[in-house]
Amino acid sequence: MKVPWTVKFGALALIWGASFLLMKVGLEALAPVQIATLRILTGAVTVLTAALLMGVRLPPWGRVWGHLSVAGFFLCCLPFTLFPLGEERVSSALAGIGNATTPLAAVLFTALLLPAQRVDRRTGIAVVTGFLGVVVILQPWEAQGRPDVLGFGMTLLAGASYGLGWTYVRRFLAKDDIGGLGLPAAQLLTAAVQMSLVTLGWWWLHREGDGSRMPAPWSTTAGSGSALWPLLAVLALGVVGTGLAFVLQYDVVREVGPTIGATVTYVIPVVAVVLGIVFLHERLHWPQVAGAAIVLAAAVIIGRPRRRPRTESGATAGDDLRSSVPTPTSTGRS
Repeated sequence: MKVPWTVKFGALALIWGASFLLMKVGLEALAPVQIATLRILTGAVTVLTAALLMGVRLPPWGRVWGHLSVAGFFLCCLPFTLFPLGEERVSSALAGIGNATTPLAAVLFTALLLPAQRVDRRTGIAVVTGFLGVVVILQPWEAQGRPDVLGFGMTLLAGASYGLGWTYVRRFLAKDDIGGLGLPAAQLLTAAVQMSLVTLGWWWLHREGDGSRMPAPWSTTAGSGSALWPLLAVLALGVVGTGLAFVLQYDVVREVGPTIGATVTYVIPVVAVVLGIVFLHERLHWPQVAGAAIVLAAAVIIGRPRRRPRTESGATAGDDLRSSVPTPTSTGRS
C-alpha cells in the first residue's frame, strides 16, 4: 500500500529530531569522529541495499561523482562530525536549535551560487532577524550562565554546512537526478569513503606511545557493558536517522515538491528540545527559548512561497529552477 506523504513527513520530523538525542547518548562511549563515521557507513549500507533491491542504478562515473563528493562532504561528513563535537559542550536541545539556522545560511549561499535567484526585501529582513535570534540565544550580555560559545558555534556551522551543501546540489546536480535512490546512495558512498580516511587519520594521531599499541578505530572509552547503549544509539542513528531518512526525504520531495518538503526544518528543533527535556532532563533558559522562537519565525518567513511575475507563456518566472531541485534544504539530516 502507498504510504501517504504526510506520514513520511511526520516520520522524518521525529527521526531527525531524535538524532540529537541519539548523538548525545553515543558520546557516552564514542568520539565524535567515530559517531560520524559509523553513522555514514551504516546509512550508506542501508540506502545502497534499498537501491539494489529496487533495481536502481548509480550515476555514471565522471563529473557527477566529483560534485557528489563535494555534496557528501558538506551534507554528511562535516555536519555529522560538528554536531557531536558541539554536543560535547552544549545540550542536545540547544544543538537542535542550532540546526534551525539552515534556511538562513541557505539564503546567503543561494545569493552567492545562484545569482539568478534574487533575495527580496522580506527574505533579507528575515535573515537579519534570524541572526539576531542567534545573538539572543548566546546572551553576550551575560558573564555567566550563557551557552558555551564554541559548542553552540559548532552546531551553527553544521547547520550552515547543510545550507551550503543543498545550494551546491541545486547549482551543480539539479539536472543529474537519475531518479530513485541513485543520487542519495552515491552521495552517501562518497561520504563513507571520505570519513573512513578521516577516521584512519584520527586513529593514527591518537596512537599510544611509539605506536606499538594503537587502539582500534572502533574502540570505545567505556567498558563493553556500558558501551552497549551508545553503540546501539549510533547504529540507530545510521540505519534509521540517515539511511531510512534519506529514502523518506526523497520520496516526500518528489511527491509534494521541495518547498513543502523543506518545512520539516521547522519541526525538527521542537522535537529535539522535547526529547532532550523528557529523556535527558535538559533545561533551556528563557533567552534560549526566545531566541529559538525568533530563529524559527525567521525560517518560516524564508520558506513561505513568493509571488513571481508571469512570463508571456503564462508560466511563473523561476518555475524551471524550482522544479529542477531534487532535494529540499535538509537538516538532520542531522
